[in-house]
Amino acid sequence: MYPELKTRRLLLRKFQRSDAPQVQALAGARSVARSTLLIPHPYEDGLAEAWIDTHQSNFDAGTGLIFALCGLKSDELIGAMDLTISTEFNHAEIGYWIGEPYWGNGYATEAAETMLTYGFTELNLNKIFAHYMTDNHASGRIMQKIGMEHEGTMKQHVLKWGEYKDIAWYGILSESWRDRQSR
Repeated sequence: MYPELKTRRLLLRKFQRSDAPQVQALAGARSVARSTLLIPHPYEDGLAEAWIDTHQSNFDAGTGLIFALCGLKSDELIGAMDLTISTEFNHAEIGYWIGEPYWGNGYATEAAETMLTYGFTELNLNKIFAHYMTDNHASGRIMQKIGMEHEGTMKQHVLKWGEYKDIAWYGILSESWRDRQSR
């Protein structure tokens, strides 16, 4: 059964097909797509539904969890957060996007902290890592706030909209996360 997670202000739940128009509107904004590797712009009709349709099979295969980040009381879609799991290496990559109207409220940090808890306590992962394009400073701050450490930067590692971008990698080990929790 697909899990539901709650934070003080958020509900992390399974995406529904009825979320597709809001996904297209929020993720499809140029400001959001600009700071991610995989979100297209323009965000064509039908892409959100196709993306949502992949979530259950990824969960069933044990390779990923993708959550809709919603207001706890309103169920209003704010963004998305996922764990891409490698069972072979017992680690996962966390990824996220937040719709621009919700930027600056700490939602991604709040949800990411909950994802670390879930990943380390429920999935028994050894490591959770993330990356961001270095010109997306807000994403880097989220990683730092949740206790991830900088593991390296790959220069001009990706090509986004005709421009080479540096990618910074961050990670946290289960033991480091547990030490932080015990303080």
